Amino acid sequence: MKNIASYLKISVLSGFLLLSSGCELDIPNPNAASDIEVLSSREGIIALSVGLRQFYSTSGVEAARLYTGVTGREMKGVATFTNILELEAGGTALPTFNGNILGLWSRMQRTMSMSEQILENAPNIQALSGGTLSGVLAHAHLFKAMALGNLANAFEQANIETSITEKVSFVPRAQVLAAAISHLNEGIALLDATPPSQEFTTLVTGSAFDLRNTLYAMNARYNLYAGNYDAALTNANLVDLTATSAFVYSTLSPNPIYNTVFVLKYFSPRDDLGLPADLFEEGDAREDFYLTGPIVDVGGDPVRTLQGFFDTQTSNIPVYLPDEIKLIKAEAILRSDGVLDDALALINEVRTQASGDPFGVNASLPAYSGPVTREALLLEVYRQRSAELYLSGQKWEDSRRFGRPAPPESTAERNRNFYPYPDQERLTNPNTPNDPVI
Repeated sequence: MKNIASYLKISVLSGFLLLSSGCELDIPNPNAASDIEVLSSREGIIALSVGLRQFYSTSGVEAARLYTGVTGREMKGVATFTNILELEAGGTALPTFNGNILGLWSRMQRTMSMSEQILENAPNIQALSGGTLSGVLAHAHLFKAMALGNLANAFEQANIETSITEKVSFVPRAQVLAAAISHLNEGIALLDATPPSQEFTTLVTGSAFDLRNTLYAMNARYNLYAGNYDAALTNANLVDLTATSAFVYSTLSPNPIYNTVFVLKYFSPRDDLGLPADLFEEGDAREDFYLTGPIVDVGGDPVRTLQGFFDTQTSNIPVYLPDEIKLIKAEAILRSDGVLDDALALINEVRTQASGDPFGVNASLPAYSGPVTREALLLEVYRQRSAELYLSGQKWEDSRRFGRPAPPESTAERNRNFYPYPDQERLTNPNTPNDPVI
């Protein structure tokens, strides 16, 4: 096996029979259609497109948000299972055979592989054309980009393509982000040339998932991570702030964070949204949006009960929040030596919003009253991102980007800088880089 994707190769029914949260094995189905039948038919590609988003919204979202949320100190591992204790401890206590690290790596590899299958095969199907084809391709570019973005968030290096025949190469995370951005640009160009059809929306995304605005939002996000501030601002300005885009769940396909937190009881949210005392702001209504119940001491850490987008089986999870876009604009302005008052105005739009947020995430805080300097406003952006974007999978990246205290410092606000590479990858791929110390 050349790479983790080789033994997580997508079976035909990826569009229909999806693995439940936490499962990493494909079980052959003797009644399933062949890969050739799926990848060469209109119905098969559409089913695979539905399966791509479904897989990512369950297995992918769980790993990208919960596991990194523990590392970024938003969540605490409270179960006594070894892999949870290792993830919670972090540092040198997090081994290369940890199941959560493998879960994050392999689920992103699987998302990439499904996306690549669609991108390679969909253009060859004569019955798939026009806005349905452009939608299917742009949708695949989006999920390939999000998988790459999650790999760049967690690992110093990663592959940007999967293979079942070759030993994949690794590139630095800056190149992984560049590849993600390239996929997003390709997706946007496809929709600009041929807008998605109503058939595509009906058959693939449904009305709750806004493909175009999600492409813009992810492009703004990853360009910000990459330090491309002009491009981040350009894409953020293209996002319609009245639009929403969400992953939809049901009792048959439940919210994965609800399942892991409330059913399996593996993790609990840290009090004060995981922020240190000098950054948490009393009266922030977003704490009551995301957290509820009394404070309970677990191993010396105060934890509470999760709510917001995560407290029922069928709660939808936003793909991005409108106020993330405002904070991307503010940060891009500040980091590109833009006008301080422009950034301040965007920060205050987030701080003072008491109602009207499409997802109900309102801070209800007074306007910012601190120093109007670039350094002070960047710290305020970090504070607002930590509260607004709680458990969105971005806190760990933000902690590094904003230079927050890092391990092994006693005041560290994250327990690792990057994850080590999974043993299963190293055992089959000699191109796997050396593990980071922490």
